[in-house]
Amino acid sequence: QVQFVESGGGLVQPGGSLRLSCVANGSISSIYAMGWYRRAPGKQRELVARITNARSLRYTDSVKARFIISRDNVEKMVILQMNRLKPEDTAVYYCNSDPPQLGRGGVEVWGQGTLVTVST
Repeated sequence: QVQFVESGGGLVQPGGSLRLSCVANGSISSIYAMGWYRRAPGKQRELVARITNARSLRYTDSVKARFIISRDNVEKMVILQMNRLKPEDTAVYYCNSDPPQLGRGGVEVWGQGTLVTVST
């Protein structure tokens, strides 16, 4: 099972940019689809961006044309470039496979995530 460590979050003003990084402790080459997810306060976790090994991309409507996902299988990294950030982008961001990895008992396994706060 591969573990992911997210970083790059922080406080940013509306309209600003952040670059989130996800580093895996093992190979991600065999993982067909990787994704960035987020959990906003009081909401369920959602998949916001997805990339396959063939570099097929998918974004949730609210982030289209603002977020860009990329992956580097050699460096074992997945990046999320977030531009023109809005207060509603405030959330804890996680990376994981799509679908998410399962641990014992079929429970989804998640890292600690990285907090993004968009505010004046």
